[in-house]
Amino acid sequence: MSADQNRITLHIDMDSFYSSVETREKPEIRGKPVIVGSDPKKGTGRGVVSTCSYEARKYGIHSAMPISKAYKLCPDAVYLPVDMELYKSTSSRIMEILREFSSRFQQVSVDEAYMELDKDITDYDKAIDVAKNIKENILRREGLTCSVGIAPNKVIAKIASDFNKPDGLTVVSPEEAKQFLDPLPISKIPGIGKKTALLLREMGLGTVGQLAAYDVQLLIARFGKFGLTMHRMANGIDEREVEETEGVKSISKEDTFDEDIADPDTIKKVFYVLSEKVHASLLKKRYRFRTVTIRVRYGNFSTYTRSRTLSCASTDLYVMRREALHLMKEFTGTGRFRLLGVGVSNLEKIDERQTLITDY
Repeated sequence: MSADQNRITLHIDMDSFYSSVETREKPEIRGKPVIVGSDPKKGTGRGVVSTCSYEARKYGIHSAMPISKAYKLCPDAVYLPVDMELYKSTSSRIMEILREFSSRFQQVSVDEAYMELDKDITDYDKAIDVAKNIKENILRREGLTCSVGIAPNKVIAKIASDFNKPDGLTVVSPEEAKQFLDPLPISKIPGIGKKTALLLREMGLGTVGQLAAYDVQLLIARFGKFGLTMHRMANGIDEREVEETEGVKSISKEDTFDEDIADPDTIKKVFYVLSEKVHASLLKKRYRFRTVTIRVRYGNFSTYTRSRTLSCASTDLYVMRREALHLMKEFTGTGRFRLLGVGVSNLEKIDERQTLITDY
């Protein structure tokens, strides 16, 4: 499946994001078919559907459909313009929630992201607990649902997240990957659009399993490098790393202990060391922080995060340590810890002319 057989990757995909945010903001339209996009102008509009609610999809409406056709299919739907600032601000808060759960994070669009779980979580049952915690946090803090795919790599996780929408949770272990992928239509492979799917069907390839078993050299001859990529993905092979692609979003450090710890003095020392590491990285990259986050994992693998946002950005190590220890007070004395972590986010780039606070 991948170079690291112990890797567990999550793909988080928000459910009908634009229309779900609109429904959250306008409770009176809940349960109605909602279409976000261009003005239909009573069926004469020239734009397209950006996204639509699941109620609208029952009428056969989907994203990228001409808005005029959507209006003919469902003239009584609620039609709303795109409010990108609202969606971006909501997305930013959701991505901050996701970053609390792993230091290996990659946002790929306004409504989806990958994360790779910490190396001490090699049990898919524990990964399910993490996913459920993520879903609960997003629902409680933002009032929105998401679907999560859990798998050994990015391509399988992405396919899995779309398998049981909305509000789904689909798990595909390495042993189950072939059984999961083979019956799926070839269109489920990322990157295979209508034109490529038509060409593949003309070659007698309608399912992922058929594509996986096909002669890879013939695929390369027909599709070039993408032929090899399709063949590898159909076989569940994807060695791409989960990594940030647009600048630094957060900086975090954590420590997994050989033996669970509970002693308050030991815990305090751990937070001192972790904070110093985060602070050193912060200064090297020349950022200020506004939000401090801690992550704690008990011996039974239950994991919690707590965050606090400052009134103004800082580079002060003392402030970082103080906030981390304050957040930890909630957990001190409640059990033994397998992992502790400290992170900062809401980062601001420091101008080269500005002085950094480096005193401890």
